[in-house]
Amino acid sequence: MNGRLSLRVIAGAALGLLAAPTLAAAASFKVVVNAGNSVASASSAQLTRIFLRQATVWPSGQGATPVDLVEGHPVRQDFSQGVLHRSVDAVRVFWQRQIFSGNAVPPAEKVSDDEVLAFVRANPGGVGYVAESTPLPAGVRVITVTD
Repeated sequence: MNGRLSLRVIAGAALGLLAAPTLAAAASFKVVVNAGNSVASASSAQLTRIFLRQATVWPSGQGATPVDLVEGHPVRQDFSQGVLHRSVDAVRVFWQRQIFSGNAVPPAEKVSDDEVLAFVRANPGGVGYVAESTPLPAGVRVITVTD
C-alpha cells in the first residue's frame, strides 16, 4: 500500500468512527410507555432489568410491565441488540433457564406494533417498543433511551 492510500484509509476509518451513530440515532425502534407513567427516560441497563424481570418497578415506584414483540420480528432483534445488548436467541435461553428453575416468566409477546401499543395503553406500568415509524395513539408516549 502506498503512503497516500494508507492515509486515505486511516482518514476514512477515523471519519467513520466520528460519524458512528449513537443508540438513539441508529435505532429502528422507539421505546413507549403508558402516558400516565412519569418516566421520561431510561438507561439501557434499567430497561434490561425490566425486560428480564430483574426489576418490577420504575424508579418512581410504579410497577413496570414489559411487553415484547414475537421472536422473529426484526424490531425485536434491533431492540435486543441495541438495548439488552444480547441476541434474541440469548434472551430465549435466559428465559428457558428462568422458567425451568421456577424463577420468573418472560414478558407477554405480541405479534404487531398495534398490539404492543394496545397493551401499553391498557397497562399503567406498560413498557414496550415499536418500529420508529409507527404512529402513536393517545395514551402512549415515547421515552428516551440512554446508555
